Amino acid sequence: MVPRAGVSVDICPRDLPIALIGVAGGALALWADAPAEVAIPVALLIVLDIQVRRSRRRT
Repeated sequence: MVPRAGVSVDICPRDLPIALIGVAGGALALWADAPAEVAIPVALLIVLDIQVRRSRRRT
């Protein structure tokens, strides 16, 4: 029997004020004429702190 690897994904907001980051990201997207399909995921990556951890069970 082979142990399976586990994955843990932690998502939490960053410590910076989210409203300030949203306004700055929106202004940058308007200035650069970026489409919404690009601007929204990038803004979420800026606002959220995403950590992916892989852990293995020891038997």
